[in-house]
Amino acid sequence: MQSIIRVAGHRLARPTRTAGHRLLSTVAFGSAKNAHGYYLPSSQRASVLMRASMARVHTTADLRAEPAVSPSEGASADLGDMIPTERIRNVGIIAHVDHGKTTLVDCLLKQSGALSGATMQESRVMDSNTLEKERGITILSKVTSLMYKDHRINIVDTPGHADFGGEVERILSMVDSVVLVVDASEGPMAQTKFVLTKALARGLHPLVVLNKIDRPASRPDEVDSELLELFLALGATDEQTSYDMLYASAKEGWCSRDLSVVASYVDAAAQGQKANGNMVPLLDAILDRVPPPRGQREGAPFSMLVTQLEANPYLGKCALGRVTSGIVSVGDSIRVLAPETGDVIEAGKVTKLFLRSGVQQIEMAQAGAGDLVAISGVPKVGVNSTIASPDVTTPLEFIPIDPPTISVTFSVNDSPLAGREGTMLTSNMIRDRLL
Repeated sequence: MQSIIRVAGHRLARPTRTAGHRLLSTVAFGSAKNAHGYYLPSSQRASVLMRASMARVHTTADLRAEPAVSPSEGASADLGDMIPTERIRNVGIIAHVDHGKTTLVDCLLKQSGALSGATMQESRVMDSNTLEKERGITILSKVTSLMYKDHRINIVDTPGHADFGGEVERILSMVDSVVLVVDASEGPMAQTKFVLTKALARGLHPLVVLNKIDRPASRPDEVDSELLELFLALGATDEQTSYDMLYASAKEGWCSRDLSVVASYVDAAAQGQKANGNMVPLLDAILDRVPPPRGQREGAPFSMLVTQLEANPYLGKCALGRVTSGIVSVGDSIRVLAPETGDVIEAGKVTKLFLRSGVQQIEMAQAGAGDLVAISGVPKVGVNSTIASPDVTTPLEFIPIDPPTISVTFSVNDSPLAGREGTMLTSNMIRDRLL
């Protein structure tokens, strides 16, 4: 059982890591080890351990280069094929604003071969909205996928700004785990706490990525301590606090479980050389730690909870969501059920099924439980509605979004004194003054 023991403000039980995995070791109070511990007060923290962990490694074994993603590790089947649930991983990327989520997704897509041509030269390809490109932030959650070692990894990129927290809440019903990205210099911030609270409440077991680890101001051990305190403060279980941690530089395109390997990458960059690293450790961690989706395909009626709506210039409104049960094919009859009540809003047929890979839409002939797909053919569908077979009468449960903190109503001035004061009384006069 993991716990915090404090004596005079000092933590006695502290986590240590071996190849990114958390182990617990005990630091004796008053011993010489405290001089190098990261869990002492900041005034007493020594920089010895940080310099040692980031020191250049001179042995050939520690300077090993991690393997690149090769074509043989991609898919043997067509991207639009339905594959077994055991080979599907659904994961969301969550973080505070500007901690590197979209850049990390970019890196994964490029190194896995999901992007090609001109898109390989673009940055933040997932921020396709005009306002997103202008502001440099993610506003809408977006779903994409890539193939790695014959597995399909569905990735949901989420916004980090607090104003768009509802986007994060909705997508948690689509994924089986999350990758929590934290700036290795700033540490956990306000939105980190918000998104982590929602993920832990859903029972998800996060993977933690300390991004921007190559910055001189990075402090991995201290941030690890702050994260552990945040997990425990939010009531995380022992399994959830035993998170795997990886150290990454999404901008440079590499990550590792080992700080000594990170040190070699940083030294190579300082000498003007390209670091011989990639995102393979993160992809492997997703395959190993993220569970496959649950849901019965054979013998179960089709049902899907609508999480987002998309606009297609040729097909109109498309509903994006995760298939909860059953199998759906193009041409199948479906119905749209209202959330909570289960009233039939609309009946129709599936005209198209889409899977996103990179920034492209791949047509599918059929999809099954665990797939994240977009369906067209029911233009009256809405968010949180259930799309299901005609024999399904009960809507799927959806995640309610937190109500707004402040509610403001703007109405016409109906006071009996309205219009009796001032000289700017008409709309044209007000417009001329304002503009």
